[in-house]
Amino acid sequence: MSELFDAQFNRDDAPFSQDQLAAAMADCDVLVPTVTDSIDAALIAAAPPRLKLIANYGAGVNHIDLAAAKAKGIIVTNTPGVFTDDTADLTMALILNVPRRLGEGHRLMRSGEWQGWSPTGMLGHRIGGKTLGIIGLGRIGEAVAIRARAFGLNILYNKRHRLPASVEEELGVTYEPDLDRLVARADIVSLHCPLTVETEKLINADRIALMKPDAYVINSSRGELIDEDALIDALESGRIAGAGLDVYTHEPAVDSRLFAIPNVVLLPHLGSATFEGREASGERVIANIRMWADGHRPHDQVLEGWS
Repeated sequence: MSELFDAQFNRDDAPFSQDQLAAAMADCDVLVPTVTDSIDAALIAAAPPRLKLIANYGAGVNHIDLAAAKAKGIIVTNTPGVFTDDTADLTMALILNVPRRLGEGHRLMRSGEWQGWSPTGMLGHRIGGKTLGIIGLGRIGEAVAIRARAFGLNILYNKRHRLPASVEEELGVTYEPDLDRLVARADIVSLHCPLTVETEKLINADRIALMKPDAYVINSSRGELIDEDALIDALESGRIAGAGLDVYTHEPAVDSRLFAIPNVVLLPHLGSATFEGREASGERVIANIRMWADGHRPHDQVLEGWS
């Protein structure tokens, strides 16, 4: 970016404060935020007329007020698809990890308290033959389905628009239009939908109450998709068998109650954390900026809410 543009950087991994973001936006034509930068309506309203492009580094844009950007004539782009395999790999790792209690086993070994193999020691659940319910079968959901099929999982999916029968057959998935029925039937529920008003707390106390007592919840999408209090209550009471979480409602804060629950695997938002994915995302950001600078509409313009 420094070779192509007159660029200024945040060279620290620490996210900018709102004041720092306002200062950065006051003197640029293009802003490149990440998921930890909250670009709200107030910041956008205070931005100078010269700011014409917000080129987000990452696919998710729920941290950007798209309506406010549209109202001010600011184009918003993202980098879809570059983290698909990375996030699907991590999701599959959690799907394998939680039922087989690998996290608990790791902690046991590190503690030095393991007493050796025993017939009933650290029993978990077999993956093959179980039913995986995928909520949101977009790019990442489809990539998870492909991986899950290789492990012998039966796959139900729920999304706003059903896939063509030929695609369902190719992926080996079965459509379940009723979300309540999906969570009731699934042995493992994996979330892969964007955060919107409709999907916030999609997994709540009522839906958790429908789940099997030996079911698991996996979330590598957005923490706000789950009612964390309801999930913690269910885990503490043994209402469900466990959870694998890579995202949280109030990141970077994590509810301390989760640390005390043995059947939970907690990861520090690693879904996109590969060298290859982050480099590819940066290249897409640069491509979007160059297309805009050349007077063209960027390929990755976010169109939700735009005419």
